Amino acid sequence: MSTTELTWYKSSYSGTQGDDCVEVAVTEQAICVRDSKDVTRPHFAVGRDGWTRFVGFAAGS
Repeated sequence: MSTTELTWYKSSYSGTQGDDCVEVAVTEQAICVRDSKDVTRPHFAVGRDGWTRFVGFAAGS
């Protein structure tokens, strides 16, 4: 799936001052992640189970 076919979302916690941030796009198979400051760079994909574990770890649970 190409980057232009994905719907990208940025965190509501992201600032509007060009802060460092990532964007995510959800597919049936994976969560795609890219740098919001340079969307021309390649994104990477993480399986749904891996993403769930990462978010749980990041949230401290």
